[in-house]
Amino acid sequence: MQTPTDRHEYPAHWEADVVLRDGGTARIRPIAADDADRLVSFYEQVSAESKYYRFFAPYPRLSAKDVHRFTHHDFVDRVGLAATVGGEFIATVRYDRIAADGRPASAPADEAEVAFLVQDAHQGRGVASALLEHVAAVARERGIRRFAAEVLPANTKMIKVFTDAGYQQKRSFEDGVVRLEFDLEPTDRSLAVQRAREQRAEARSVARLLAPGSVAVVGAGRTPGGVGRSILENLRDAGFTGRLYAVNGALQEKELAGVPAHRSVRDIGEPVDLAVIAVPAERVPEAVAECGEHGVQGLVVVSAGYAESGPEGRERQRELVRQARTYGMRLIGPNAFGVINTSPRTRLNASLAPEMPRTGRIGLFAQSGAIGIALLSRLHRRGGGVTGVTGVSTFVSSGNRADVSGNDVLQYWYDDPDTDVALMYLESIGNPRKFTRLARRTAAAKPLVVVQGARHGGAAPQGHAVRATRLPHATVSALLRQAGVIRVDTITELVDAGLLLARQPLPAGPRVAILGNSESLGLLTYDACLAQGLRPLPPRDLTTGASAEDFRAALAHALADGACDAVVVTAIPAVGERSAADAALAEALRSASAAAPAKPVLVVHVELGGLAEALSAAVSTAPAGAPAPVGTPPDDTASAAAGPAPQSAPVLPGTESAEADSRLIPAYPAAERAVRALAEAVKYGQWRQEAADPGRVPEYEDIDEKSAAEQIGRLLVDGEGSTTAEAGQTEPGAPVPGTAVPATEPGPAEGALTLGPDDTCALLARYGIDVRRALPAPTPGEAAAAAERLGYPVALKTTAPHLRHRADLGGVRLDLADEEQLRRAYAELTSLFGEPEELRPVVQAMAPRGVDTVVRAVIDPAAGAVLSFGLAGAASELLGDTAHRLIPVTDRDAASLVRSIRTAPLLFGWRGSAPADVAALEQLLLRVSRLVDDHPEVVSVALEPVVVAPRGLSVLGASVRLAPPPARDDLGPRTLPVY
Repeated sequence: MQTPTDRHEYPAHWEADVVLRDGGTARIRPIAADDADRLVSFYEQVSAESKYYRFFAPYPRLSAKDVHRFTHHDFVDRVGLAATVGGEFIATVRYDRIAADGRPASAPADEAEVAFLVQDAHQGRGVASALLEHVAAVARERGIRRFAAEVLPANTKMIKVFTDAGYQQKRSFEDGVVRLEFDLEPTDRSLAVQRAREQRAEARSVARLLAPGSVAVVGAGRTPGGVGRSILENLRDAGFTGRLYAVNGALQEKELAGVPAHRSVRDIGEPVDLAVIAVPAERVPEAVAECGEHGVQGLVVVSAGYAESGPEGRERQRELVRQARTYGMRLIGPNAFGVINTSPRTRLNASLAPEMPRTGRIGLFAQSGAIGIALLSRLHRRGGGVTGVTGVSTFVSSGNRADVSGNDVLQYWYDDPDTDVALMYLESIGNPRKFTRLARRTAAAKPLVVVQGARHGGAAPQGHAVRATRLPHATVSALLRQAGVIRVDTITELVDAGLLLARQPLPAGPRVAILGNSESLGLLTYDACLAQGLRPLPPRDLTTGASAEDFRAALAHALADGACDAVVVTAIPAVGERSAADAALAEALRSASAAAPAKPVLVVHVELGGLAEALSAAVSTAPAGAPAPVGTPPDDTASAAAGPAPQSAPVLPGTESAEADSRLIPAYPAAERAVRALAEAVKYGQWRQEAADPGRVPEYEDIDEKSAAEQIGRLLVDGEGSTTAEAGQTEPGAPVPGTAVPATEPGPAEGALTLGPDDTCALLARYGIDVRRALPAPTPGEAAAAAERLGYPVALKTTAPHLRHRADLGGVRLDLADEEQLRRAYAELTSLFGEPEELRPVVQAMAPRGVDTVVRAVIDPAAGAVLSFGLAGAASELLGDTAHRLIPVTDRDAASLVRSIRTAPLLFGWRGSAPADVAALEQLLLRVSRLVDDHPEVVSVALEPVVVAPRGLSVLGASVRLAPPPARDDLGPRTLPVY
């Protein structure tokens, strides 16, 4: 137990698990008074040279005074953090707040001196870099804005830690010492450095699990058929290239199933990289301890009985993660199906899959063991199908996803040379904000196809701990698509899209040529293209008498046509023809496709198992002597091979690939499936082209960020707000019109402060957003006085929750030209809807007529900051016609946001109406985005309605909510999630 400190309680929220450069883990935590023995033991293991570098003089041991000083902190002006493995210190960092003259100080002094010490055995693992990230975050939290460090010139490793961190620095040399000073405010470069380190570390941690040099199966029994024994045999039969061991405490034999056997991992005389644990849950802690003490690098836990079994199991699962990380190990599972790596260098089948998939270029991740089994079974039985031709590079079934998650695997796939396409089945996304960031980067390099299960279940699957989100699935899905994720709805679509993307180039556009020997099938394909938003050319009917040569010539002609970007070939069997004709047609299609490698080709076949087999057998990856596939079920997807498997990822249209002539031609049993996959490829290709130029976040000279920050800080301290109405009378926490309504408007954040009208207008004005004021009108006389102040014509509106923004209910009167009309309108409203106290009427000057829109921004606990836009009114609400973008929004994002709603034509002169000032609307969106991005305390902004006129716009209603920012966010130091 940690003890309280001099001035502050032990800051438990500073504790974090981190992944180090070599893929191992360490725990970072504050140093407390009861760490004296650990500190002394740590210091004794540091070399004399490292001690000299730390204290600038020989310093063989710490005095009692030193130990007290280095373990007693107030956690404000004096802070110490330690990195630990196995509960013991491996590195420390300390800062002391100092004044301008270098003497100890307290706030408001905002500079601190920082110093590190890393055990020699752990130098080079990135421990100091991780500690720097965390101590900098702690310092910022305590009001420190700048670090100073004095380093001996010979201590080049520590100088490099500081200089490589990416902060803005000053460097000087005095009295034989290098003095470094750097601001702690994150910069674009420091964030880029931090995320690059995160990627390398997390990718390495997964690589240690997928490419081990040795594996021990703990729980392998004598009798065939058990889980542990099955995994042992699967590893053996797959031809694992490393050392393999069986471990079972009851074994007397020295060998099991032809594999060296031991009673304990401790008895293995060589290092073990990966342990697969298949023992009952109550025995897992003992097995993990043995592995940790032996130096095992990673675990795959297939044992069940954890969070999926209830609260007791969930606590057992948390303890499992804590125990594994204590020893610096990462784990997959528990309740996992296992992992597979088909690389000839590894040949790892540490799973319950009885046979090894064929080597290929598709990475597969499944949270569900059942779905993983179904996918691998389908791929395996399809001798000429996905695995038979395209193949799998790696497979990970994460089970309860207690530690290693889809985010970690994405980090690995990003620069894995053996993976060209990533397919993921997810039942939950533990950190959507990070997933979106990683997906955007991954999708810029290789396609990422995702299907999400349990999306309508209302709760995460058992065993999965996720951040709560207030956004509906459709909104999260739209945000993922903007990050380049190819979102599909079913496992079949997942395979269909992956099959096309794995071995065909991306189409340059939506123009599709259709040719085949069935007019009806061609027309079905044509209709499917229109339904998916593609631009099909008129189908070309080759008639049922078409020969293989006719198909080749027609395909070659279509591929040479500059008016098409992709070709769909439709084929039906001729009566009486068998495999010879199928093989000839497959060869003809392969030949024509190879001659024009820049455009994708797909085949739609009807009950044509022979053709699918011939296409996939053009260059088979099946082992020599393997039986030929007997056909393709009509509900499955076949693949057409046109040469050896290429070694490069799909390329953008127009780019050349040295292996373009070795593409596979995917074949589908239904036109709808082929076209749906093609449509996804088209959208992804367009995203790749747009991602190359994402736009910029503009700077505005009239934005007063500093004054806004001061106002926000003052309001949060004073707690000044409103619980009734806002500027322009939008009720706090009001739902958004349209599905963005519930879609992007969370309920009030815990501890959130809703600003009053004056503060709302003042804060928005600092970002160049003017709100047209509305004056309260509790009586007819006060309404008339307000109108005189504002000037006629005016509008009279009710702000009661049940009538707000509902002109269709009659709660609004517009264009009131004089006092007589105003008083008459006031009387009508009160006679129809009730007393003024209930209606809360306001008077507002009329704005120029235009299109009524809604702009909202919210901070979602899971997705982060989201900007939403839609038209105001019941129609948009019923249709769910609202678009969303992640903040910060670029100028290109703002333009696409406006144009992506279905009712966007109303802004561009629909049916002869005057076009709205879209440029002014885009500027408003960018300013709202900047406000939320600059100030994390702004948790909600709602502008409704925003009337966009032919010239300019008017914000008639506004609401702003504030809340204290989280201690850590996505810009904070690297940490592993805690479940």
